[in-house]
Amino acid sequence: MTWIVAFIAAALVFGALDAAWLGWAGPNFYRPRLGDILADSFRMAPALVFYAAYIAAIVWFAVRPGLAQGVAAAALNGALLGAICYATYDLTNQATMRTWSTAVTVADIAWGAFATALAASAATLAADKFG
Repeated sequence: MTWIVAFIAAALVFGALDAAWLGWAGPNFYRPRLGDILADSFRMAPALVFYAAYIAAIVWFAVRPGLAQGVAAAALNGALLGAICYATYDLTNQATMRTWSTAVTVADIAWGAFATALAASAATLAADKFG
């Protein structure tokens, strides 16, 4: 039950944060900097695959240690996981695409660290209390 609670809590927190971020950043930050390389519309299937895998990674790499060592460990591991995952995406794009904004790379890495740390912390607290 602990892992189900952790997964659901991480999904709710990360999903809400990312929806708010993407709702604002899509038209106001990404579109002006990335323009024509963005899809015209959101594709749900790949997004769902990403979110399921990413939430599972948050639970395994951040919540699991957080339950053993405390919420600070969950936050730190979440921040590291988020920064590394988002850096992988953005730095690969920056290395391989003709145009990729450095501002997008920096913002995405910071966002990944922040949102993942917060989701991991909340999921750890929820799993500890309700799991």
